[in-house]
Amino acid sequence: MSFELPVGRHLVREAEPADEPALWELFQACADYFEAATGLPPGPGDVQSLFYSLPEGAGWADKHVLVVVAPDGEVVGLVDAVLRHPDPASCATGLFLLHPHVRRQGLGTAVAGALLAHAAALGVTRVTASVPDGWLPGERFLTARSFTLAAEPDIRETVGNRRAGPRERAVRRAELRLPA
Repeated sequence: MSFELPVGRHLVREAEPADEPALWELFQACADYFEAATGLPPGPGDVQSLFYSLPEGAGWADKHVLVVVAPDGEVVGLVDAVLRHPDPASCATGLFLLHPHVRRQGLGTAVAGALLAHAAALGVTRVTASVPDGWLPGERFLTARSFTLAAEPDIRETVGNRRAGPRERAVRRAELRLPA
């Protein structure tokens, strides 16, 4: 499936195999997130596992790894989403990363707004996400977008279709209801 969504001067599109080196650079630049989520810096296998991580019960056709591309062609962001999960009217969001040099400039807000509008146009009425417990940038980002954070963290034994690592933090689940 081909997906392209202009967001200001940036473009959100489906990731391609040629994007893997740029995604590895993005993961390294976003080590703060990985350390908050897993207790470890990102590893080279994390990029490939992104493409193979799928929540139980989800279909491969509904998995979308999207990249945010700057006007100069640099991959500056990533959004991992699974449509129709955990139910037909929902979308589960995994990673939502922005390179540190574009954070706090409104790009995340613009990308999230465009993707939420696109999801609503597809009939999505609920978007779920999670954030490492205590990772304030992620919690603030979600609540600023009107997501409701769960009161208590959720300790996970599995993440998608893999076992959680020994240093992985609990996560706070978040949910946003979209108008039908």
